[in-house]
Amino acid sequence: MAIGRRLLGLCAFFFFYGSLSAESTCKLKAKFNLSGYKNVEKKKVVIGGMFPVHMRIASNDGNTSRLPVSSGCEGFNFRTFRWTQTMLFAINEINKRQDLLPNTDLGYVIYDSCFTISKAVEGTLTYLTGQDEAVPNYRCGNGPPLASLVGAGGSDLSIATARILGLYHFPQVSYSSTCSALESKFQFPTFLRTIPNDKHQSTAMAKLVLHFGWTWVGTIAADDDYGKYGIKDFKEQVEEAGVCISFSETLPKVHSPEDIQRIVQTVVEATAKIIVVFSSDVDFSPLISELLRHNVTNRTWIASEAWVTSALVMEPGVSSLLGGTLGFGVKRAQIPGLRRHLLNLDPYDDPLTEEFWETLFNCTLDYSKALRQAKQRAKETNGTLSRAARAVPDGLCTGRESLADLNNTYSDVSQLRITYSVYKAVYAVANALHNLEHCEPGRGPFNGKDCADITDFEPWQLMYYMKNVRYTVPHTGEVIYFDDGDVEGYYDILNWQFNSDGEISYVTVGRYNGSAAPEDGMTIRNDSIVWNNDMLEPPRSVCSENCQPGTRKGIRQGEPVCCFDCIPCADGEISNSTNARECILCSEDDWSNDAHDACVPKIIEFLAFGEPLGITLIVISAFGALVTIAVGVVFILNLGTPLVKANDPLLTFSLLFSLVVTFLCSIVFLGEPQNWSCMTSQVALALGFALCLSSIMGKAVVLMLRAQALKKARARSKAAAKAAKAAAEAAANSGNPDVIVTNTNANNNNNEVNNGQNPEVDSLTFGHQRAIAAVMTLIQAIACTVWLIVLPPQRIKNTSSQNIKIILECDEGSVVFICCIFGYDILLALVAFVFAFISRKLEDYFNEGKCMTFGMLVFFIVWISFVPAYLSTRGKFMVAVQIFAILASSFGMLTCIFLPKCYVLLVKPERNTEEMMRPQTKPRDGTSTGTSASLATTATEVQATTASSGIDD
Repeated sequence: MAIGRRLLGLCAFFFFYGSLSAESTCKLKAKFNLSGYKNVEKKKVVIGGMFPVHMRIASNDGNTSRLPVSSGCEGFNFRTFRWTQTMLFAINEINKRQDLLPNTDLGYVIYDSCFTISKAVEGTLTYLTGQDEAVPNYRCGNGPPLASLVGAGGSDLSIATARILGLYHFPQVSYSSTCSALESKFQFPTFLRTIPNDKHQSTAMAKLVLHFGWTWVGTIAADDDYGKYGIKDFKEQVEEAGVCISFSETLPKVHSPEDIQRIVQTVVEATAKIIVVFSSDVDFSPLISELLRHNVTNRTWIASEAWVTSALVMEPGVSSLLGGTLGFGVKRAQIPGLRRHLLNLDPYDDPLTEEFWETLFNCTLDYSKALRQAKQRAKETNGTLSRAARAVPDGLCTGRESLADLNNTYSDVSQLRITYSVYKAVYAVANALHNLEHCEPGRGPFNGKDCADITDFEPWQLMYYMKNVRYTVPHTGEVIYFDDGDVEGYYDILNWQFNSDGEISYVTVGRYNGSAAPEDGMTIRNDSIVWNNDMLEPPRSVCSENCQPGTRKGIRQGEPVCCFDCIPCADGEISNSTNARECILCSEDDWSNDAHDACVPKIIEFLAFGEPLGITLIVISAFGALVTIAVGVVFILNLGTPLVKANDPLLTFSLLFSLVVTFLCSIVFLGEPQNWSCMTSQVALALGFALCLSSIMGKAVVLMLRAQALKKARARSKAAAKAAKAAAEAAANSGNPDVIVTNTNANNNNNEVNNGQNPEVDSLTFGHQRAIAAVMTLIQAIACTVWLIVLPPQRIKNTSSQNIKIILECDEGSVVFICCIFGYDILLALVAFVFAFISRKLEDYFNEGKCMTFGMLVFFIVWISFVPAYLSTRGKFMVAVQIFAILASSFGMLTCIFLPKCYVLLVKPERNTEEMMRPQTKPRDGTSTGTSASLATTATEVQATTASSGIDD
């Protein structure tokens, strides 16, 4: 009835346009050239099928001057022909069953899509029309209803057919179209498949790459939706996980030697050892041939399900190229009776089987064609055919050739994967039809619980049952149901292993289940895998080797993130993990080890007592202190002698005490600094030098004043002597014999000295000297006290001077205070030096002013040299330099000031007398100067001279 209504509508359409114009006609614009199988006679329901039995359409000359004809097909594919025969086997098996569609015989219409979209569209339109001439939107004829289309092969083909079938709500069940784009029910509302969605396979491939730690892979995809969508999903997942794509190439759909050569060159030059291929066997096989010609080896290929078990890529010598390949195959099963069906073909049944037979056995079933070929060969060899050759020419098939004797893809039923998917697709349609046929009236799903009629149902009614079908596959027990048109994503992980004869075995080394939890989705037996070139260890495929601990990754400009340089961590930084992006800065108290993979405590450095340098400094300091004490003892033993009594003995002992302090305070600089030692060492040094310099200054100021006083006295003496001499000469000239001039120079000299002694030479007493020293030292003591209260020195950890060491040192606390305190000592030294320098010309057997001048010069030389030496050293040697400066300056003053005195006291005691302390007369003018010891006797001498002068008078 439905077909009749459609025909009536078509006639009304023709009549309407015919009434508008008598010249209007309905023309058939094209007649399709399709090959396949058809059996619809006396069948209740017809199932459609579409298989890419041929690999491509035959090329035409492109001539547009004549009526175009539909192209034929070429490149017979034995593997897909087996799929076609599997559909026929399944339909025959269903028709024989009594538990499935017992009252319905299934017919079939199967077309060859030639692995081409145009042929797939032609077959779809023809199938929907129901006749050889396709009429879109109409079902012509009165044959049995069409159930569903099983096909159409590749994803591109199914997308094209699904768009057409979706317009009419016509069910389509695919056995090999895995493209993830087909999951969209908005675009493909009636599409279902018995093979997993490629989103599962892309995820499985990504997990496989990550499982073996490959971070540098190449990709090759077919130039169709299957390849593009599959590789796109794969790349998104691996790149998110940190894997980089070395290259990404596309296989041409139309044979292009230039493109194939370019891809081969890319594979050869690439450093990636892992190559993922998302392609059909038809598209991939030309590249295999070219790779074999270039002898490409040492690559591991990751195969998609479309070619992982295909014999089309199995060329001689392929083991060196594809050995160790890992791939994903859909579920495999054994189908009892299928091999018998495949081997029991009659080559004369139909043209497609005839072409299969002729291609397989390389002969022809056409006698006339075989005869023509034989004659042509005889002509080429300048021979003639014999009568026997004419009866049975070479190249003529007998039709009795044995398929069982051939070992080829068609008869190989060891890897029934896509074949099993075809088998499941046919049973899916049959079970849906069974459910439709056995619908209980009043409990149906349509129009208020109506049921559909198995002899006259609409495609959308069958679509309802197709979506909700749930069945068990015969012989395997697998339960099939559609989840939004898809089945569960289950794959076997296959490894290509070749034996010594070059025969391949597809060894299952793992499984992937997309429906399981992520951590349980993939299982792999690594020890079962044989890699390329029979290696037992997985190959490495990285753009850059892992950066070991102690280095960090440095990204190369313009290259993928997997390509990087390993940059050693800087000093003080570490990385303790592989492929660290950044180095970690060690803490302030730690430093990196030599490998820069761990932070280790820094070396604690200070000038210790027990090390050789420390022991040496202690010995020198102790020696200096003992020598100073020994000098003090010598002075105590000779306390009553003129040399010791001269120039205030108390200042002498304070000077010796201060030198002992400076010698001993240098020891406090040694050892691990503590807050108390920092304060003690600095304060002791400042006060020690302050007392020392104050004492020297107290001594020097007296010498300076006495020298100045004596200088003035001598000047006046000289003037008086000249006056007396002039008077004597005048008296002599007057002729007075009673005038006797004797010792005129001495009298005048003594009178002048006596007259000027008390007010000038004795202007500063011992008390004044001691007061000066005490006040100067007290000022320093007050400054040090303020320093200790406000900002005292304290121990610090110096981590900036040397990277690998923590230098324990003393922080002065305040630069201002330290400068003021030691600047004060420098001021005292300068004043003392000036006073001593002025008094250096006091002459007798012992000149103390000159000794103090040399002592202060040594002091300045040492500390001026100390500054650059101190600034150029680091660590504990800074302390050593400071101690050396303290010891050198102390030894210098001790030696210069006290060595001459000790020499007199110990070696020349005969000089330690009042006589020897007197001033010496200068040979030029008789004037003399003296030290404190000589000046002490000067007044007595002058007084005696004056008395004797009075007697003479």
